[in-house]
Amino acid sequence: MPKTENSQKPHDRMAAYLAKDMLAVNALIRTRMASEHAPRIPEVTAHLVEAGGKRLRPMLTLAAAHLCGYEGPYHVNLAATVEFIHTATLLHDDVVDESGQRRGRPTANLLWDNKSSVLVGDYLFSRSFQLMVETGSLRVLDILSNASATIAEGEVLQLTASQDLATTEAIYLQVVRGKTAALFSAATEVGGVIADAPGAVVQALFDYGDALGIAFQIVDDLLDFQGDAGTIGKNIGDDFRERKLTMPLIKAVAKADEHERAFWVRTIERGRQTDEDLETALALLRKHNALTETATQARVWAAKAKSALKPLPDHEIKDMLSDLADYVVERIN
Repeated sequence: MPKTENSQKPHDRMAAYLAKDMLAVNALIRTRMASEHAPRIPEVTAHLVEAGGKRLRPMLTLAAAHLCGYEGPYHVNLAATVEFIHTATLLHDDVVDESGQRRGRPTANLLWDNKSSVLVGDYLFSRSFQLMVETGSLRVLDILSNASATIAEGEVLQLTASQDLATTEAIYLQVVRGKTAALFSAATEVGGVIADAPGAVVQALFDYGDALGIAFQIVDDLLDFQGDAGTIGKNIGDDFRERKLTMPLIKAVAKADEHERAFWVRTIERGRQTDEDLETALALLRKHNALTETATQARVWAAKAKSALKPLPDHEIKDMLSDLADYVVERIN
């Protein structure tokens, strides 16, 4: 591949390769997010859909279909389905988390209200099911409907686990597999299924999406403590303020002495925080190497994603998917 391509970010190279299909996906999204009777639906949806996200999940579906030689029209439907499911979960998440910022912009629930965000999210879930049914594939419907249920299950598990200091890394990974990795793995898996790829190829695509999604979420949780607010589109320390026990915090809590544990009980379990507590939390994370160890875990999952690609046929997109796994963890730097 020419150096000019290699110098681009992997998702930009993938976007350029899939540009024609992504135009079709975006057109389909705009058509299906319309509503004849409720103009607030396209208003709220457009605010999030047009916010400049990378469209990574729908691109993964298109990439998997191309990699498997698919030549039909339904990979576009499935990519739009994946984006609608993702957008619906974001609308609901921002209500649950009482967030005021998403991708560097005010959230829909802040600009409109919680009721609008929840109901428009429900509308997009319904639209996603209409789109996936149009493929005529029961297996596709099974994969994406299961993913939708798993995402919701992961979010509910997070409600009970995130403020409980007994939460382990195993439980954290269960949450991440639900709320994030489930849609990544479904996105890649259905691309292979719609192309009628062999079982080993479909499994490889699933495994890649699962590991990539876990690496992606671990990095996001890490960047919440060491990222740049302008880059990550939210304030540093939001997870701490929202009392979410993510991997860095779980690692620090596991090594805490009695005095430190009392700090975590007060700030996370009881929610009694002062303005100075974030700095104390960051100091404890550094003291126990929690950020460094979390970064190592992210790299392990990225390596698993790359390893999962081995059974897939040689293809330009395969190289992009491998580079994408590297890029996800390069964000740490």
